[in-house]
Amino acid sequence: MSTALVLFRRDLRLADNPALDAACAAHAQVLPVYVHAPDEDGAWPAGAATRWWLHHSLAALDHGLRRRQSGLHLRQGDTLQALRQLIALTGAGAVYWNRRYEPAAIARDTQLKSALRGQGIAVHSHGAALWCEPWQIATGQGQPYRVFTPYWRKLRAQLPAPAPLPEPVLPGWREPAGGLPLSALGLLPRVRWDGGLAQHWSPGEAGAAELLQIFADDAVHDYARGRDLPARHGTSRLSPHLHFGEISPRQIHARLERLASQADAARRPDIEPYLRELGWREFAHHLLYHFPATPTENFNPRFGALAWAAPDPAALARWQQGRTGIPLVDAGMRELWHSGWMHNRVRMIVASFLTKNLRQHWQHGARWFWDTLVDADLANNTMGWQWVAGCGADAAPYFRVFNPVTQARRFDPDGHYLRRWLPELADAPLALLHEPWKDPAQCRRRGYPAPMVELAASRQRALDAYAAIAR
Repeated sequence: MSTALVLFRRDLRLADNPALDAACAAHAQVLPVYVHAPDEDGAWPAGAATRWWLHHSLAALDHGLRRRQSGLHLRQGDTLQALRQLIALTGAGAVYWNRRYEPAAIARDTQLKSALRGQGIAVHSHGAALWCEPWQIATGQGQPYRVFTPYWRKLRAQLPAPAPLPEPVLPGWREPAGGLPLSALGLLPRVRWDGGLAQHWSPGEAGAAELLQIFADDAVHDYARGRDLPARHGTSRLSPHLHFGEISPRQIHARLERLASQADAARRPDIEPYLRELGWREFAHHLLYHFPATPTENFNPRFGALAWAAPDPAALARWQQGRTGIPLVDAGMRELWHSGWMHNRVRMIVASFLTKNLRQHWQHGARWFWDTLVDADLANNTMGWQWVAGCGADAAPYFRVFNPVTQARRFDPDGHYLRRWLPELADAPLALLHEPWKDPAQCRRRGYPAPMVELAASRQRALDAYAAIAR
């Protein structure tokens, strides 16, 4: 009776799971396994918010497996050692997993394949997180893309991707000794600060399906406009579910295409703007795969000469705490701390403020987002911060500095987003809400801080520094 191990990582779902599907089709017994090995993620072990999500996602996956007479076997420590122990206990002759694309994960998987195959174990890796593998899209000269638009044009022409796989029928399993309880992984914080995360999110495959249904029923019909309004639920909010593999881009694409094809002409949603955003996610993984140094090095090497301001821990702390005195920046940072998430437009604005108005290195912001975002993804996080800072692929031009006041007036004109996250200004008149520094006495009474920098002057200092390397 053949037995296989399925190693779960960032693919915490049962449906459209190529590794699980292939193992179930080929073997009489399948043991689902998760090995917690944060040391194998190199310089980027999961941050606090990500660990919180992982705990609940693993619980949801185990619950789903047990409802199907299976279960998730948990181990901790060296992955190769854990797999070898399980192979000895179960007699498994094959190991299946879905690929990851971070540099440390690629190195680890290469070593796993070599070691396991060396002892006669079959190893099968599959693509499950992307529409196309990073090496499948190339320029006419066979080179990786550095600009999004031609990359997206080529990728879009290849969609629809193969149809999502149905949930497989799980064969029998017998759990071997040595499994750990989920609590033993120590993923939840000892001092419980995670109430806001629990209020906003339902990790797991079912939570992802519910959000996709809500998006398909409502927000997708006005996505092109609504995605820019932080006070609205105008986006899908599926990014953390995608990061943990609780839903796949193939599933999302198939659901939206079906919605569009079944709707009458008057109600047919324009799904292209949203598919393009998923295309940016694919592009981020394309860049990370081909340029693995970018989490710590500028994609554009000229920016090595940029005169960043000296590191300022006090300024960084005010930015992290949402105490900069700039309402839209503070609202975004407080939303991030409370919910583990931030609206994408606001992410660009807070990143611009840190890297350009404060001229702090983009890596300080990337590290903070890594620890506090529930959707912290090395590919997306790196591309986003380098894009705003101007040093990345297809980056915003150096002279683009987001004005938080202009942005707030345009995308939160009634102040609903600002009032939600800034209780000091919740009942302030609109003029004060957008530019509170115009009435310093009233701000002091309300307990709202004075601005850290003057926006116009700090913008000019940034332009001078960037212009120096542009020349």
